[in-house]
Amino acid sequence: MNKRKQNWSGWRFPFLLLSAMGLSTIGDFVYLVAINLLVYQMTDSAAAVAGLWVVGPAAAILTRFWAGSVIDRANKRRMMIWTDIIRGVLVALVPFMGSVWGVYILLWFISMAKSFFAPASLTYTTTLVPETKRKRFNAFYSLTTSGAFIIGPAIAGALVIVGSVDIAIWINAASFFVSALILGWLPNVDAEKTAGLNPLSVKAITQDLKVVMDFGKSKMLFLVILGIYLVFTLMTFAMDAQEVVFTQRVVGLSEMEYSLLISITGIGALLGAGAVALLSEKLSIRMLFGGGLLLVSIGYLLYAFSQSFTMISAGFIMLGFFNAFANTGYTTWYQYQVPLELMGRVTSLYGVVLSVFQIVFVLGMGWLADIVSLRLTIIILAVLSLISVLWLIAFMWMPGQRQIFTEADAKKA
Repeated sequence: MNKRKQNWSGWRFPFLLLSAMGLSTIGDFVYLVAINLLVYQMTDSAAAVAGLWVVGPAAAILTRFWAGSVIDRANKRRMMIWTDIIRGVLVALVPFMGSVWGVYILLWFISMAKSFFAPASLTYTTTLVPETKRKRFNAFYSLTTSGAFIIGPAIAGALVIVGSVDIAIWINAASFFVSALILGWLPNVDAEKTAGLNPLSVKAITQDLKVVMDFGKSKMLFLVILGIYLVFTLMTFAMDAQEVVFTQRVVGLSEMEYSLLISITGIGALLGAGAVALLSEKLSIRMLFGGGLLLVSIGYLLYAFSQSFTMISAGFIMLGFFNAFANTGYTTWYQYQVPLELMGRVTSLYGVVLSVFQIVFVLGMGWLADIVSLRLTIIILAVLSLISVLWLIAFMWMPGQRQIFTEADAKKA
């Protein structure tokens, strides 16, 4: 018993979890590069490659409606293991597909598995990691994902040069199997999953949606903050979707300068994640969440008004660096606000809303850019992003509302 308590109070299990999730994330980035190259080699069509970016979100939208109901009734660790194994098997089959439609079908099921893994991993993390260690764990996770952002594409590129796209994909599949193996060493921390829950059915899923809606109504401030954050996320996603066109056609960067810009951004993100890992215990949730988002939005403003490589680099470094602070603050706040028994359903439904509006925003931005200039469109979105963050910060520092952003009160809640 004493040994088990020591394990829980230490970092052994959290670091094992970080290793597993980090491998899955690196696998996602390797796969992202390799699958795009494979489809382009198969079809020599930019439209076929663009189709990859539609299949994933579409599968996520149709899956997440009911995924949360399954997650809250299931053993989270087992679900993470099985979704890793399923992704590993499906990714390994990709090179054997004779047509792009076969690749699309596999991608659909891979995206479905990921729709289960993400909410299940968040719930499992919240249960496994003690409250006193959550901020630092989330900071280390930001460091892990930032490293994966740099390492994943680099590994994919090296594997393609040394071997082939097929080899890159198969090694990617192996990373999911190793992740599953590491997850198998972690403890089972689930309590009674089905206590108070009806067996899974269409009626149960409908009831679960009502439960999530009722939760939102009972915590209106949480819903408002989540809504503001959603708006900010959508606007930055829409700007990111036009990044290549904006940097090359509007700002006038060459392909080499754009590649260098992405590398600089990745390094900035890695340094930011390292900084937040060191400073997370000294910074409050409000400083991480609100302050991080404010500085990210300023980075996007620099990006929107940039006229040179130097100016756009400054904007990208700023948004890359402080994105880790914002993500750590948001994730920690979210873990305190959503009950464990509801986290799978709330996270999944939120993901559905986000995916739907991402598609709408990207299409709307394309339409707006045809009416006015792309520069003006990006500026409008950057300014609106800053306004949404200032609105969020106003809520954080209002005397009657600030309590849900302090850790002591969050823990009590």
